[in-house]
Amino acid sequence: MNKVKLNATGRVQGVGFRYTTFQLAKRLNIKGTVKNECDGSVTIFAQSDDKLSLQKFISDVRKSPSPYGHVAYLDVKLDNSPDFDDFKMIN
Repeated sequence: MNKVKLNATGRVQGVGFRYTTFQLAKRLNIKGTVKNECDGSVTIFAQSDDKLSLQKFISDVRKSPSPYGHVAYLDVKLDNSPDFDDFKMIN
């Protein structure tokens, strides 16, 4: 299982970023979570058995899946969190 923790900064809250990230994850069969943070960033845990799908997901998040958003910086770290069984938006 390939797992990453992403933290996106820029114009990523209030622009549909979480929802479009959720849609992207579903389309690419990525499991994990997406959550707004108090500092204005968005944290994403993502995992997939398919390394290419996960790379595509990261690339698309870096470009912002929301047409109204803008990712100024995307921090990508390998992660060893427990396995997810779906992709969920967290409030």
